[in-house]
Amino acid sequence: MMDNSNKDVILKIIGLVVVVFLLAYIGTITLGGGDRPVSLESIIKDIDVKTVPHRMGTVDILPPDLNKILPDITKYPPQVNSSTPSYIEIFSSTEKAGSGTDGWLTEVARDFNTAKIIIDGKQVSVRLRGIASGQGADYITSGKYLPDAYTPSNELWGEMIISRGVKAELVKKRLAGNVAGVLLTKSKKDQLVAKYGVINIKTIVDAVANKELNMGYTNPFASSTGLNFLISTLQTFDSSNLLSTKAAAGFERFQTNIPVVADTTLILRESAKSGVLDGFILEYQTYMNTPDIRSYEFIPFGVRHDSPMYAISELSAEKKKILNQFVEFSQQEKYQTLATKYGFNGHNEYLSEAVPVGGDVIIQAQKLWKDIKNTNICAVFVADVSGSMMGEPLNKLTDSLSEGQKYIGQDNMIGLVSYSDDVNIDLPIAKFNLTQRAMFAGAVDELQAGGSTATFDAIAVAMKMIKDQRAIDPNLKPMIFVLSDGETNRGHSLNEIKNIVQDLGIPINTIGYNANIQALKEISGINEAVYIDADTDDVGYKLSNMFNAKL
Repeated sequence: MMDNSNKDVILKIIGLVVVVFLLAYIGTITLGGGDRPVSLESIIKDIDVKTVPHRMGTVDILPPDLNKILPDITKYPPQVNSSTPSYIEIFSSTEKAGSGTDGWLTEVARDFNTAKIIIDGKQVSVRLRGIASGQGADYITSGKYLPDAYTPSNELWGEMIISRGVKAELVKKRLAGNVAGVLLTKSKKDQLVAKYGVINIKTIVDAVANKELNMGYTNPFASSTGLNFLISTLQTFDSSNLLSTKAAAGFERFQTNIPVVADTTLILRESAKSGVLDGFILEYQTYMNTPDIRSYEFIPFGVRHDSPMYAISELSAEKKKILNQFVEFSQQEKYQTLATKYGFNGHNEYLSEAVPVGGDVIIQAQKLWKDIKNTNICAVFVADVSGSMMGEPLNKLTDSLSEGQKYIGQDNMIGLVSYSDDVNIDLPIAKFNLTQRAMFAGAVDELQAGGSTATFDAIAVAMKMIKDQRAIDPNLKPMIFVLSDGETNRGHSLNEIKNIVQDLGIPINTIGYNANIQALKEISGINEAVYIDADTDDVGYKLSNMFNAKL
């Protein structure tokens, strides 16, 4: 048997082992074990950071050139090609000119061409090109590419192109019925009904302003539903003048309580699933074709989304006849039944809540939104200048920044970081006035590639810059834009910083050049930011849209 002295020794040994284990375990938590550092500051201590002076560059004060940033139209090949020498080309919004349940007009166009319709002794056909309503409007207003006809989701886009000097004639107000709506959880809808009695755009706006509803909407520069929501919201504050001081002040109070303005509906849906949002906006046709969101209640708002058809520019007599024949063809019972099957023609009883507005007012409303939403922004651009970016990737990166800076508001706080083996602060954060803009241009012009790729070191430095700035002004809205090929081979890892990213809540938007896409997508996903593939012809247009909306 073991005597008491031996028992004491064994107990002491066991106790010592437990203490050592606990100390080791605590050490992993507090000193960075398990790829989780204690703080951002502990990461920064390991990084060689230099502040690099640059000459002042030249600022292009001309407005952005859509002709320059819009890709060649071949980037968007037709869903249906013309089959005869006599034809018209139609730009169509993508919810009806895609495939599957988003391919209603695609099927109509194919059948039209197969029908071998004769006009004035000639067989005719159509070419259908699916392109988002806002981007289609940009091609038309810039003159870079003109179709013969244009069918956006709603008439707001038509009013805008007309106000910009485009000759556009409304040929048909409705090809297939559709509406925009706010989706609410059933419990939230019941709460609002109990208080307000009825749910419409006004009560939804009031509920947001009263902090009773967390909802998000989409970018009104790119999204038909987002644009509709902006106009409808402004009208709840002043229906006689969307641009009045009263409307602007009301919208500013409303916007303060909006947690998410997303680039895509997908981001809104994910936010709702995570419990961040009680509601978001969507077209009814998409709602009907997305089973996993059918538990939400759909409340129509704003102008109808009935896919109007416009004739563009001066069409010949022959082209006018082809267009009118195609519109008539689409209205046959067979194709309207197909439209209903694909989710269109719902809520036919709904009448537009919105007061008609001209295109010039809509354009000014977009600018008002940008000015109100994008106040107190503090953003740092993080540019990869490692050896793998040498050549065309770096040229694309500098072009992106040079053209994109035109969309950045002068009241925003902007900084620039570049990195390869180490990290350079090329432009400390400051208000983006003319001087800062010129310094930004000079720094971008002098970026040169070479060395390894310490992406996450650079992101850590950008976060520290923003954190320090927010210590001065806690109301600043943080944002980071990373332009990289994603091939990190030096410094800290994503695992080492992702918890810090999450804790600080800084959205990190990423733009990938020849990229290791997954790493960039993962860090953008932490705080529901955006990933853009730069290895496409339309990257300039995508980035300009993103900067315009966010900055």
